[in-house]
This record gives sequence, C-alpha cells and structure tokens, in this order.
Amino acid sequence: MAQLQDISRRIASVSNTRKTTKAMEMVAGARLRRAQARIESLRPYAERMIELMQEVARHADTSEKFALLETHEEEKRVGIVMLTGDRGLAGAFNSNILRHGLELHDSIHAEGKEVVWIVIGKKGCSSMRFRGHSLSEAVQGITDRPKYSDAAGIAKSIVDMYASYELDKVHLVYNHFKTPMEQVVTDQVILPMGGEVAEVIAVAEAEGATEGDFIYEPNAAAILNDLLPTYVDTALYRALLESTASEHGARMTAMRSASENAEEMIEHLTLRMNRARQAAITQEILEVVAGAEALS
Repeated sequence: MAQLQDISRRIASVSNTRKTTKAMEMVAGARLRRAQARIESLRPYAERMIELMQEVARHADTSEKFALLETHEEEKRVGIVMLTGDRGLAGAFNSNILRHGLELHDSIHAEGKEVVWIVIGKKGCSSMRFRGHSLSEAVQGITDRPKYSDAAGIAKSIVDMYASYELDKVHLVYNHFKTPMEQVVTDQVILPMGGEVAEVIAVAEAEGATEGDFIYEPNAAAILNDLLPTYVDTALYRALLESTASEHGARMTAMRSASENAEEMIEHLTLRMNRARQAAITQEILEVVAGAEALS
C-alpha cells in the first residue's frame, strides 16, 4: 500500500507540473504571435529607411566624411552587444548566445584587442558578471516587449562611443528567428556600417551628386549624416524583436516538450501503479486461499 500511495503522489505531482508547462506553452505561443506581428510591421519601415538613404545619398556631396562609415585605422577596442533574455525556461536560447559571445570574446582577445561588453537581458548580465567580466552597459527588463525608444537609447551610446573612437568596431550578437523550433545565432557587425548601407553610399559616389526635386536644408550630406544613427537604431530594434520572438518560440517549444515528457511519465507511473495494485490484489487472494486451506 505504501508503494501505491507513493506512486499516486508522484502522478499528482507530475500532473500539476504538466498543467503549469501547458499554460506556459500557451502564453509563450500568444506572445510569439505578437512578436512576429511586430517584426512584420517593422519591415516596411526598414525598407523605406534604405530607400530614403539612397535618395538622399544621390544628392549628397559624398566627398564629406561620415563617421559611422569610416573604418578606424587601428582596432584597439571592440564592442560586443549581446542580446539575451530576462527569464529562463527557454531551452538553449540563452546558453547558445552566451557560448557564441564568449567564443567571440576569446578570438578578439587573442588578437590583443580589448573587448567592451554591452549586455541586454538579465540572464546575460548575471552570467557575465558571474564569470568575472565587467560590463560597460547592462540593460534589463526590456526583452519581453522591447520599445523603439529602448533600442534608440542603447544605440545612441554605441554610436557616441564609436564616433569618439572609444570603440573601433561593434558586433551585435543575437538570435535570429526562423521558426519556433529554430533560432539562428547571428553575429552582425553594425559599426562601421557595411552591407546595404555601404553599397548605397558607393553607388551614390559612383554616380556623383545630382539635382533632385527636393531642397535639402542645410544640405543632403548633413541629412544623411543624421540618418545613419537612425539606421543603427532600427537595426538594433529589429534585432531586439527577432530575439524576443526567438525567446518566446524557444520557450513554447521547451514547454511543449516538457508537457509531452510529463504525459509519458504519467502513463509510465499509471502502468506501474496498476501493476502494483494487481500484485497487491493477487497477494491478498493468495493469502485468503492459503488461509482457507489451512482451516480445511
């Protein structure tokens, strides 16, 4: 009987755990859908930003220097902006980012360069401090529902450090969302600017400044110089949204797996309990039969 009671208690405990994981899976799923909708709504803005920069660059005197496009002659200090979550129970979401960030740190450090950490998310901040790393910036409490203003504040600090030569290069490390079951760790160099932004400027330089339908005040180059930091804001905000969607997707998948494991455990424990009950009944019958034979 003691064994039956113990198994029954375990079944009740696992059932309660399954209810919790099922509820967390549903919450994560709802948050994931909202995060995906926000990513989709940002896409037209990001595309229009590139178009606007391209248009302004065509009418700008590109012989002027743009601080965020310039590659520093010496790379002494490299910034790593690492995006993690504020909460756990999300599978390998946080550990994958931390592993890549630390590997990147080691490779940069091996080249004799100093690493400056800018960490977003409670899990990343606590893990890095536990490992003895000093953080230039530690941002917590924004990863569940990141705002554009959050990204703009962090981006301004990064841009200021790069423009003043406190940083010579900046890596952005985050989880890119593909599916709820697949998140890809992404390492993007956001400063100096490259990729589509550098291509826009290169095309403008090749074409030369042209007359347009708009009058730019004070001039097109000054406006382009103001647009470049805004592009960094947008890139960081998009990465925050991707990271948030990845976290909710990873948590939903982890909780679904936990719920399925709980169901399997309940089935296994129920089978054990039925066998134990059957054995107890058989034992009682044998005892009754043995007692009857002893009396006859």
